[in-house]
Amino acid sequence: MMWGLLIAMVGVLFVWWGRSRSEFVVYRLLVARSRVLWGSGDRVHGFYQRAGVAMVVFGAVLATVV
Repeated sequence: MMWGLLIAMVGVLFVWWGRSRSEFVVYRLLVARSRVLWGSGDRVHGFYQRAGVAMVVFGAVLATVV
């Protein structure tokens, strides 16, 4: 249950950072590495929002199943 909640909390952070285009150091590093693959643009932030939603769903399922 603890791991599921932790994954869901990180997912919420990803959604929050993606929507606000955060200047937090960890998020800036992730975005910089992603831009190497995808080039400059706003697609990176959308990807982190969708990845965050997937993490929240997976974490919720993991927390309820285990």
